[in-house]
Amino acid sequence: MTIHILDDVTVDKIAAGEVVERPASVIKELVENSIDAQANKIEVEITAGGTSFMRVTDNGTGMDMKNARLCVLRHATSKIQQVDDLMKINTLGFRGEALPSIAAVSRFTLMTRPQNADLGTMVKITGGSTDEIEEIGCNIGTTIKVEDLFFNVPARKKFLKTTTTEANKINDFIIKLAFSKPHIAFKLINNNKMTITTPGNNSLYDAVECIYGAKVSEELLPVELVDEDIKITGFITKPAVIRSSRSWQTLIVNGRVITSRIIYKAIDNAYHSLLPKSGYPFVVLNIEIDKRTVDINVHPQKAEVKFEDESRLFKAVYTAVAEAVKPSGKQQLSDFAAPIADKALHIQMPKNPPKQAPLFTASKQNTAAAATRQNLDDFRAAQQQLHPQNVLLPIEKSTKPAENIVRENPAAIDFSARTNVQENKSADCTNDTENMQEAANLLPIGQIDACFIVAQGPNGGMYIIDQHAAHERILYDKFAKQTDRIAVQPLLVHLILDVNSAESDLIEQYQSTLYELGFNAELAGQNQIRLKEIPADIKSSEAETIFREILHSLAQLHAPTPQEIRHSCLAMTACKAAIKAGDILNIAQMKIILNELARTTLPYTCPHGRPTIIKFSTYDLEKMFKRVQ
Repeated sequence: MTIHILDDVTVDKIAAGEVVERPASVIKELVENSIDAQANKIEVEITAGGTSFMRVTDNGTGMDMKNARLCVLRHATSKIQQVDDLMKINTLGFRGEALPSIAAVSRFTLMTRPQNADLGTMVKITGGSTDEIEEIGCNIGTTIKVEDLFFNVPARKKFLKTTTTEANKINDFIIKLAFSKPHIAFKLINNNKMTITTPGNNSLYDAVECIYGAKVSEELLPVELVDEDIKITGFITKPAVIRSSRSWQTLIVNGRVITSRIIYKAIDNAYHSLLPKSGYPFVVLNIEIDKRTVDINVHPQKAEVKFEDESRLFKAVYTAVAEAVKPSGKQQLSDFAAPIADKALHIQMPKNPPKQAPLFTASKQNTAAAATRQNLDDFRAAQQQLHPQNVLLPIEKSTKPAENIVRENPAAIDFSARTNVQENKSADCTNDTENMQEAANLLPIGQIDACFIVAQGPNGGMYIIDQHAAHERILYDKFAKQTDRIAVQPLLVHLILDVNSAESDLIEQYQSTLYELGFNAELAGQNQIRLKEIPADIKSSEAETIFREILHSLAQLHAPTPQEIRHSCLAMTACKAAIKAGDILNIAQMKIILNELARTTLPYTCPHGRPTIIKFSTYDLEKMFKRVQ
């Protein structure tokens, strides 16, 4: 077989495959060139998902005729001169491959004019062959039009998705770029319809609100961290706002939109106990880091980068997100209640919706708090009736058959132990009064199916609380605060459990961790273990089931950190020890649960990420009953 040297046209078409995968790739290269040209207004117009027509117009510096001729030649660039420049690159593009690659597989037209020129330049290229270069009248800046993408490479064209899919890819890219450059005003026109517009006022918050609306922007939490040469800013959402994919997550490193396994992992770990496994938070993180510690020349699309010190970056991102999502002293339980599914209920929010008042504030003006003294005796009586000696008391189990009730064993709840009731009567009165005032701001009304607590907010509205998830969060926080070893109960009759070899290996590997978490287990022979102590908050009849489920959860972890191991075990123990669906609670018990939930570190989700509380505002209810328009 004879070896041939390929002609330039063939080389360009092959090379274009690395740069131009789909219409979104073209838009990416053209818009990034506009940004590098210092444009502050960029308009993108597409037809048929970009397959038939794309146009990018900017108000950047523009080019004279000489540079317009050069810019469509391969490896012609104004952004670097030597390889060392890659370590301090400040522009989004630098290879000099984009325009010639695009022109090689389309009908390409470039019109450009610098500020100091009266006339501009037009360059027309068809499939890599230059048709004409001439002077024309045009606006300052650059406009590039790309038509009939892949017209001369039909094999590439048939692999494109539907026009809707291709348009969505472009839409997603413009959104992420708008977040990375909030000082630039972006417009996206799809099939003659404006789909994206941002103000370009250098406010990331405003950019998010313009694109996703007030429903998302109102749920944003600011992120800010400075660690020597690492600076992290941006926004994340409260755990109540979750999405089914990472498409709502934008990572920006030194002004460049990227993807990063290590950063995604840090975000996931920070939200680990706050979201369901299939849920992802909305995230926009802007990371500024020493350019010399980042390699951006590792991917044809420059979408992936390498970091010199991944572990340090991981720690910084984890800390920034974890601190942002942690409730502050000013945030109340109501701030994190998940809103109802407005779309499903066809509810439209008013232009100026009423602000939600804090649930747990000790206000003397509160009508329910005005009756504190009258209700205080009932509150104490409920505690004494529940636990006269501060012991565990089983909750009454519902005998009502219900198909939607989760069939779980009843558990005990130590209400009085978590109300911090003091023996001193004067202190008791003060503390109980404060607790009662807090609890009274969210007024329990009753239960639904012995599973959900229904309560009224201080300014109206209805709140539904998952009693199991709420108590699970309470217990998890209680266990997590016991840094040495959680409280245990010795078993008078040791449990002898049969285990397989895999379970035996897990017990041996995590024996010290299990001991700290209240499970004193030791090998008792071949394929058997002896359980001598269990956590005080679980019933001995459930010990074997809980222990085996903990082993199962440990087996599912891949290279777990000590924190992940501890969280997994504590979450499982809290889940099994918490009250269940089907457990009947009286009003006083409901108040205690709500009061204690508000005191937890993360009151809005259980340790497994399920929401604990959902709110229906008064407006939502009025809208559903058609009392308002």
